[in-house]
Amino acid sequence: MATEKTQRINTFIALAVLGIVIATVCVIGSITYGRTNEIMQGQMEVTEYRVSSKVPGRILEFRVKEGQQVKAGDTLAIIEAPEVMAKKAQAEAVKSAAQALNDKAEGGAREEQIQGAYELWQKSIVNRDIWEKSFKRVSNLYKEGVVSEQKYDETKAQYDAAVATEKAAKSQYDMAVKGAQKEDKEMAAAKVAQAKGAVAEVDSYIHETILLAYADGEVTDIFPHIGELVGTGAPIMNIAMMDDMWATFNVREDHLSKLPIGSRFTAEFPALHGASVVMEVNYMKDRGDYAAWKATKQTGQYDLKTFEVRAVPVAKVEGLRPGMTVIYRVGEDKK
Repeated sequence: MATEKTQRINTFIALAVLGIVIATVCVIGSITYGRTNEIMQGQMEVTEYRVSSKVPGRILEFRVKEGQQVKAGDTLAIIEAPEVMAKKAQAEAVKSAAQALNDKAEGGAREEQIQGAYELWQKSIVNRDIWEKSFKRVSNLYKEGVVSEQKYDETKAQYDAAVATEKAAKSQYDMAVKGAQKEDKEMAAAKVAQAKGAVAEVDSYIHETILLAYADGEVTDIFPHIGELVGTGAPIMNIAMMDDMWATFNVREDHLSKLPIGSRFTAEFPALHGASVVMEVNYMKDRGDYAAWKATKQTGQYDLKTFEVRAVPVAKVEGLRPGMTVIYRVGEDKK
């Protein structure tokens, strides 16, 4: 009897323990039912700008190294471009020649030229006076019938020529005194301006041989080595703007309601020892047809596109780097 009673007690205890286990499982299942364990994984990206040169040349010197922090205006590299320096010498020579012509036009004729023109004018005046007197005498004799008509015509022609010569000499003298015409001065000034523009253009190319940082950031990649030739527009290095980082996720379109633009959520960063960071969604765009989720059945399903969703940290996070993994556990309370 005692043995049967002991067996019944043991059986009752076993059934009670089993019932408690089943009840516990049911409670846990009811609590966790409906919750999702879905995880969205993304990574941090950063805005970069590429440093390149407008002129071809040879890398003469690097002033920075990969991983180095730079400030806007810092010198990054120097390019050797002897062809540009040769063009500078040519442009300077053209500028000097144009300036000399302009000075000549503005200054007018030299004193010796003015004096020479004056002497020729005075000589022509004397010659005109002589022929004027000769014409008067011949004219009086012609009226008296002493000289022939041919002699009269010859003397008159010489007098008219002397008058014309005197006028021409006077014009040459006036031109020497007044200097170049207005149009000549304007043309000379325009040539000087053109030459200055050519010099300024070459100077701008020389300025481009010294590569400067456009904005604060970190040198991530340096492509050529010292001594290598680089062409126009060839990339020299990349600069990451570390103050402009964001997380990017690939989200199926039926899950977009979980990350609407303007919403905030808490993400984890394994590289930062699982630190939790509040992120805000600020960008959303479809990836295109190539990133569509294809339906596996002919009926009852449809294709779903993939969207890129970007989010930025609400506050600055120390130690945050591009490429770090970002984990968002869907279902957690949004901030």
